[in-house]
Amino acid sequence: QVTLVESGGGSVEAGGSLRLSCAASGLTFSGNCMAWFRQTPGKAREGVASISTGGDRIWYGDSVKGRFTISRDNAKKTLYLQMNLLKPEDTAMYSCAAGPSPCGVVAEASKYWYWGQGTQVTVSS
Repeated sequence: QVTLVESGGGSVEAGGSLRLSCAASGLTFSGNCMAWFRQTPGKAREGVASISTGGDRIWYGDSVKGRFTISRDNAKKTLYLQMNLLKPEDTAMYSCAAGPSPCGVVAEASKYWYWGQGTQVTVSS
C-alpha cells in the first residue's frame, strides 16, 4: 500500500518561511517523479513544483518561482518544499504526489498516481 504523509504546515505571517515534508512508503520512491500541489476551496488544484527522480530536473509554477525550493532525499524517501517570503495568497492545502517518470514540462495533476492527505498552510498579512 502506497502512502504519502505530509507535515510541516501551519500558520505564519507574511514574509515568513515554512518547510513541508512528504514521507513516502510502499513505492519505489527513487523511480517516481514527485510534485507539490496546492488547492483552496472553490479553486482548481494548482501545480507548485515538481522534481525528477534524480533531482536534476525541476519545474516551478510562476507564482512561486524564486521563493520556493523543492528537493528530495531518495535514501529517506522524503520530498521537501522550502517556502520563503510567504504571501497571503500562498494560503492553501498543500499535497504531495507521486507519478511516472519523466515528470513532464509542467506539473499536471492528472498525471500523478498517488496523493497525500495534505497539510494546511495559512499566511496572514
